[in-house]
Amino acid sequence: MPAKWKFEEVENLKKLISSYPVIGIVGIRGIPASLMQEMRARIRGKIVLRVSKRSLIARALENGTKELANYMEGEVGIIASNMNPFKVFKEINEMRLKMPAKGGEIAEEDIIVKKGDTPFKPGPIVSDLQKAGIPASIRGGKVVIDKTVTLVKKGEKISKEVANALARLDIKPIEVGLKVYAIFEDGIIYTPDILAVDVNKILQDMQNAKMNAITLAMEIGYPTKEVMPLLLQKAYRNAYIVALESNIYTKETIEEFIRKAYLQAKELEKIGG
Repeated sequence: MPAKWKFEEVENLKKLISSYPVIGIVGIRGIPASLMQEMRARIRGKIVLRVSKRSLIARALENGTKELANYMEGEVGIIASNMNPFKVFKEINEMRLKMPAKGGEIAEEDIIVKKGDTPFKPGPIVSDLQKAGIPASIRGGKVVIDKTVTLVKKGEKISKEVANALARLDIKPIEVGLKVYAIFEDGIIYTPDILAVDVNKILQDMQNAKMNAITLAMEIGYPTKEVMPLLLQKAYRNAYIVALESNIYTKETIEEFIRKAYLQAKELEKIGG
C-alpha cells in the first residue's frame, strides 16, 4: 500500500488546485536552495508554489486540469494564483537569472561570442580561448576576438573547456529559475509560446491603431464619442476661415477685421506721410 504521507500530499495538492482559478506546472531543475527561498519570498501573496513528486501532482490533477500532466518534465512544482496567466508568466519569468556555465549543461539557446576587443592583456588566455573554439589573437597590445562565432548550438552540451572560456569573457549562458511549462485557466491551457507576449509592444500597437482610427474617422467625418469634439473643432476652424474670406461679420470675426483694418490704415499712413 502507498505510504500515508502520499495520500495526504495528494489531498493537499487537490485542495490547492481547487482553491485557485489559475494553476500551472513549472520546472525547478537546477535551482539552488538559496535562490528557491528568495523566489518564494518574492512571489509570496501573489503566487503559491508547491514542489512535489510528479506522480503525486499527476494524481492530484483531475477534471479540467488533468491535461496539465502532459506538460510535466523532470523535476516540477505546481503553482496557483488569482492573477491571470499572462501576469503569472511575467512574474515568474522576471525572476530567472543568468548564471555562468560549469560544463555539462545543455545549451537552451545558441551561445554566440561576438568579435571585438577584450579587457585582457596578452598571455595564456589567448590559447585558452582558441582551444575553446574562439578565434582570438593579439592586436595593439591586447587580446581581440577576430570574428563572431556560434560556440555552442542550441541543444548541444557545453564542455568544461568552453564553460571556462565563457566565464573568463563574463558570458552567462545558463538561465536559472522557475520554468513555466503550462498554465491552466477556465478550461484553457496556455503554453510559453502564447504567454511570452511583449506587453509594451502590444500597448504601443493599440495606441497606434487608435490614432489611425481617429485619423480615418476625421477624414470621412464619422461621428463617434471620441471623434465628435475634434470634428466640432475642425468645423469651427473651417467656418471661421470662410467667414474671414467672405467678409462675414460675427462676434468671432469682428476683432480680426478690426485688427486687419488697423494694419491697413497704418500702411496707408506710412505711404501718405
